[in-house]
Amino acid sequence: MLCSLILAVFLVWATSSAHTTGRPCQCSALLPEGLRVNCSSLDLVELPTLPSDTTELHVQDNRLTSVSPGHFDRLVALKKVSLSGNPFHCDCRIQYLRSWLLRNRAVVLKEPICAGPDSVAQKAVTELSDEYFSSCVLLAVCTDSTYNTVIGVMLCFLILLLLWSLRLAKTSSFTLYICERHLGLEADSLRSLRPKHRRRLHTAPLEVTVDSLICAGELEKPLNMELLPQVLDVLHKKHSRKIKAT
Repeated sequence: MLCSLILAVFLVWATSSAHTTGRPCQCSALLPEGLRVNCSSLDLVELPTLPSDTTELHVQDNRLTSVSPGHFDRLVALKKVSLSGNPFHCDCRIQYLRSWLLRNRAVVLKEPICAGPDSVAQKAVTELSDEYFSSCVLLAVCTDSTYNTVIGVMLCFLILLLLWSLRLAKTSSFTLYICERHLGLEADSLRSLRPKHRRRLHTAPLEVTVDSLICAGELEKPLNMELLPQVLDVLHKKHSRKIKAT
């Protein structure tokens, strides 16, 4: 009963996920245990996810060009595998299948053959040498190295930008213009209102009084004020603000 349920679930899944011509893989129970999965001649372009208790796998005569890395790692109970009749393209993507075949020669019924590229056509996948895949290792290393370099450069740029911003903030200055509408301005009101500065406020604030101030229309003329130096001194000493009087 349990086996029948497993078979039904697998058949429904295989029908929806496998790239076939409309026919699902056939699954049948093997005694005393295990499953026989037959996906041969279904025009598959990639392998479906297989039950972990698969003991026989037949996927010959399809359109497989490679096998995804790790696809067979869960199938520890495999005793028979048939992969022949597929146009495997033996580039870097075939490296996983080659490694798996070399470790599991005893379960392979017929070794798959390379269909391309031309330099290795009609050659068994297991006959490919380690030197043949040397460029794949170099490509992976270069890719990782390039990625790390780009990330490093971006981080350095962000750090430099932050340091430049801090330096600019410390050395920046601004010009204070006092116009007629600011008559009666209290010097202590220019201080920071943060708690650590409040306790240092004078009990008798110094009031700025002037007879005449220069406003927006006459900003190009120099200010003539007796108390302006005191205001600038407060800003400079107490708040580290550099004021430029023009």
